[in-house]
Amino acid sequence: MKRVIRLLGDPRLYEVSAAVSCEEVAGLDGVFSDLHDTLMDFRARYGAGRAIAAPQIGVMRRLIYLHIERPVVFINPVLECQSEEMMPVLDDCMCFPDLLVRVMRHKTCCLRFRDRQWQEQAWDLGGDLSELLQHEYDHLDGILAVSRAIDGRSFALRSQRSWLDSCA
Repeated sequence: MKRVIRLLGDPRLYEVSAAVSCEEVAGLDGVFSDLHDTLMDFRARYGAGRAIAAPQIGVMRRLIYLHIERPVVFINPVLECQSEEMMPVLDDCMCFPDLLVRVMRHKTCCLRFRDRQWQEQAWDLGGDLSELLQHEYDHLDGILAVSRAIDGRSFALRSQRSWLDSCA
């Protein structure tokens, strides 16, 4: 079922999400389905959207749903081995779909997590996937991209993207 995405200003978006226990995973199928449906609906409406964190639909649990080539669920992810080398990116978010924010993200990192079968996994990430999962991971800690803006001039409406690119 498609859920309503919480929008910038919603106080729950600034809360830290709780970990998921092994015993809870079987009962989360509905949440996984809702994350999928909500992401697909957003993608259909905006032509964007590769991942969503559970807090964005009001589920305050440490869950990320990614759907690029296939669906992947990250349970209790932990970011590790973040590179010292950073990269500037124009961050967008389902919680503020018409706004872009210039932020700095680690060029590479490792994401450790549990999958739906409660198996430990680790992904070494770089480039677009690195910045995407850092963004989603921030949601689990109540951090929005607007809090990571490089400076006060790092904001633009999506329609102003060319202007923001020229200021880089």
